[in-house]
Amino acid sequence: MAPHTNPGADPLNLWGNAREGSYVQTGLDPGLEAERERETHTERTDTERTAQTASVARAQRAAHAADELQAESAVRVSAVSRAYAGEDGAPVRALTDITLHAAPGELLAVVGPSGCGKTTLLELICGLQRPDAGTIECAPAALMPQRDLLLPWLSAVDNAALALRIARVSRAQARERAAEMFAELGLAGFEQARPDQLSGGMRQRVAFVRTLLSGKRLLCLDEPFGALDAITRAEMHAWLMDALAREPRTVVLVTHDVEEAVVLADRVAVISPRPGRVVQELEVTPARPRVRTDPDVVGLREQALAALEQGSAR
Repeated sequence: MAPHTNPGADPLNLWGNAREGSYVQTGLDPGLEAERERETHTERTDTERTAQTASVARAQRAAHAADELQAESAVRVSAVSRAYAGEDGAPVRALTDITLHAAPGELLAVVGPSGCGKTTLLELICGLQRPDAGTIECAPAALMPQRDLLLPWLSAVDNAALALRIARVSRAQARERAAEMFAELGLAGFEQARPDQLSGGMRQRVAFVRTLLSGKRLLCLDEPFGALDAITRAEMHAWLMDALAREPRTVVLVTHDVEEAVVLADRVAVISPRPGRVVQELEVTPARPRVRTDPDVVGLREQALAALEQGSAR
């Protein structure tokens, strides 16, 4: 078996990604790891203290701005459009005039067919792309992409702690914080396991812990359960609700599974085929935990499916 290689820096900022986070180092050099460990017991220089103070001040300013925004909404997307250049050079419209919002603490599900611009929407919210038109206002946001992106040469706990390490938290402190969440979220005993020793559901939990430890109040989850079997997916739905009860966040969840959207969300935004636009929003009022066979859940699912068909017909 070929040895694992280190991909170096993360150009899409997926391991510690966040709006307002581009000043943070996004790759870890293995050669620097040993050096940092040797410096663990070395006194910080005045320059390092000054840099740390400046970093804390930036974080406090960002948190203050987020608090002001949270008074109204955690994320607001207004008349946003985004297009790409196709293979022939002609523009391909991914999103057109899309408007939606999520209130603080709300789980907003965005449901639509494959290729309708859902992932593009999340990347716009996280600041990884810029819209061609319209505005996006949101709290600091972190993206959990479709693939777990766990690094095969790191243990589960070190993968989960990666966002903290990128933010220059010491290895010992980062591991301690990650281990605490492992115990809370059903991963105790697997801290030292490598990714290839974990089930698909466990890998997704580790990736979710990594996303939580970014410290962002807004989480963008891109089809996190799409690759799981039906039984594991149902277990992960229950696990996600429990995790958010323990660590409240505002969530924008992208999925093409209408039933998943209705079971998990407070509101569902139905997106049309490309170019994506909101064709209907549904309030999901049944109490949690929800059962997919509950008549209210079935009724909302049928409404969402009808909206999808309506959007496809336009």
